[in-house]
Amino acid sequence: MFVDSHCHLDFPDLAAREDAVLAEMAAERVGHALCVAVKLEDFPRVLALAERHPNLSASVGVHPDNDGVEEPDVARLLALAEHPKIVAIGETGLDYYWQKDAPEWQRERFRTHIRAARACGKPLIVHTRSAAEDTLRVMREEGASEAGGVMHCFTESREVAEAALDLGFYISFSGIVTFKSARDLKEVARFVPLDRLLIETDSPYLAPVPHRGKTNEPAWVVHVAEEISRLRNEPLERIETVTTENFFRLFRHAQAH
Repeated sequence: MFVDSHCHLDFPDLAAREDAVLAEMAAERVGHALCVAVKLEDFPRVLALAERHPNLSASVGVHPDNDGVEEPDVARLLALAEHPKIVAIGETGLDYYWQKDAPEWQRERFRTHIRAARACGKPLIVHTRSAAEDTLRVMREEGASEAGGVMHCFTESREVAEAALDLGFYISFSGIVTFKSARDLKEVARFVPLDRLLIETDSPYLAPVPHRGKTNEPAWVVHVAEEISRLRNEPLERIETVTTENFFRLFRHAQAH
């Protein structure tokens, strides 16, 4: 089976079609998906999804873009992460694309998540955009390698990938890798060691070719796998097997069904 290592099934476009989305996943042999939280206010909705479906797991965290929301502290994240369906802390990280003044509160929030991940022994889901240098610096300063995790929806350079791999992190590719314009990213997808590779949709965003521009869904993670198979000249079955094994190794609290 395939695994979608990062999606947002609680977002309105997908939540309204919950049964159909799950049926499409089954039809494409996408046997598991990780529903990722982006703010504490919506966390109950994310958790409820994972509780309803044995082949979904969930994370807890506050996305770096979200300003003016409930601010997490370590104790709160740890309390929520105790639930057996919670397999990761995040998504967290730094985003200077939308937050151009590179705010200190964002870095502090990231540190809080890393400390929580280290304390509970669950891996981090890291988002970085226009902030790679600071992201890696904070990860090193806070001992993120102790928790491990994934650089999700990776769009950075090979050098950034190497630095993240050195910290013990996995690299996850989204539908962006199928875009013609993503030449540099395709090179990174050829380079990342097979045992550190994950695939994701980040749905409802970033639908892969041939669905580009539509509302993305977990079933389409297969197209990401197909592109990586083509880029690496590996059989699709091999990409399917290794990315699924990698997912359950990293997110060891997730239950395969």
